[in-house]
Amino acid sequence: MTLVSEVSSRPPRRRAVLAAAAAMAVGGWAQQALAAAERKRVTLNSVLLFDTSTWQRLVDKGPRPAAYIFTTTYCPSCPEAFDRLFSHIQTTRKMAELVVVLMDVQGAKALEHAKHYVGATRLYTFNGFEPAIRQSVDPQWPNVTPYVVLLGKDGSVRRSIGAPEPDMLRQWLS
Repeated sequence: MTLVSEVSSRPPRRRAVLAAAAAMAVGGWAQQALAAAERKRVTLNSVLLFDTSTWQRLVDKGPRPAAYIFTTTYCPSCPEAFDRLFSHIQTTRKMAELVVVLMDVQGAKALEHAKHYVGATRLYTFNGFEPAIRQSVDPQWPNVTPYVVLLGKDGSVRRSIGAPEPDMLRQWLS
């Protein structure tokens, strides 16, 4: 028993102190990184209208690079596709617009669904005849969601039904 008390009464070794200090530093850094990521995920509080003329205006004069995810409130895989886009943007640490376009609700009602898209930079809702609006975005769009359009800095346009493949995402932000 005296041996145990002698060992425990010794001052901590230098390695143990350094290991404890390193663990505290890494823990603090990880907490700061998580807090910074959470700060960037801002909840949307306003809705913009998306009609048959909006898409051409965004293609001609909108921000670059930008990802547009066209979705509906009943789409089960749309939040996952959004999360993959958001995660890719965060991982690459590049600035990019991440825009959600809700096709089946209008106006302030869309904000009820914004919780699925925390981190989006803008939220649009279709305003008008849905088939005509879809036609203005892409005449070949088969009315499947999520429909993702990636506009590159160089003016390139990439389209995907569902979450884009990693190669497509890398090319978009390169």
